[in-house]
Amino acid sequence: MIATLKRVLHWLTGFVLAAMFVLPLYWAVVASLRQPGLPPSPAIEWWPVAARWRNYAEIFEMVPLALYLRNSLVVVLFAVPLTLFTASWAGFALSQLPRPAQRRWLMASVVVLLVPSMSAWMFRYRILDWLGLLDTLGALIAPAAGASSPLFVLLYYWTCRRIPDEVYESARLDGANAWTIWQKIVSPLAWPTTAGVLVLAFLLYWSDFTSPVLYIYRPDLYTLPIGVQLLNQMDRTNFPLLMAGSVVMMLPAVVLFALTQRFFLHELSIGRLLEGE
Repeated sequence: MIATLKRVLHWLTGFVLAAMFVLPLYWAVVASLRQPGLPPSPAIEWWPVAARWRNYAEIFEMVPLALYLRNSLVVVLFAVPLTLFTASWAGFALSQLPRPAQRRWLMASVVVLLVPSMSAWMFRYRILDWLGLLDTLGALIAPAAGASSPLFVLLYYWTCRRIPDEVYESARLDGANAWTIWQKIVSPLAWPTTAGVLVLAFLLYWSDFTSPVLYIYRPDLYTLPIGVQLLNQMDRTNFPLLMAGSVVMMLPAVVLFALTQRFFLHELSIGRLLEGE
């Protein structure tokens, strides 16, 4: 009886917590289906009286959202895999350094994390100009070559440090080089970290508004965040259409999280993975 009560309480708590995060997303969809021009509902509205799916087609007619959506997809399809590769390699390399060198690089990474991102805008502009990437989608993808964020490197570093040193030594004794160790040992054991970095990197590039404003001048290269902002500038009071644009913006992120959450929320330790369980 007590075990059943604990199980029911466990599921009830999980349902309440899930509802706290899902309901705002659901209400955003409901708000996007209201009649154009209506203000936000003063009370909780579980479904509009006359749902207007035409709102989604209309926002694509108001601004070229299809083009901006394509540009955003191009950016994330190149930037996210490149981020996973460079961040995992950097984290693995950091974990193989001598302890004094590890501490120095860890301190440097934390310091870089504390630096406001806007302080690097001019520096990055000059580099992109020197590389000839300004006013191209390459300007938005280029940061992925540097792992995008020190946080991603640190996440992989902590994962690689949890792998026992004996595993690395055994692989080296068998003649494995750094590439083989990363490919055959680190990558399979770092799946939860890879899933987490995948989501974070996707959100970083998918919702990036500042970089297109700073480095892109041609309207045909704008990304989806710029398109949503254009909708806002065209009619700030048309809340259903603005919410429709927001739903289009957030839907891929929600789908990606739903597909990957089982990897980084699974309670499976590296020790159990090494034991083959």
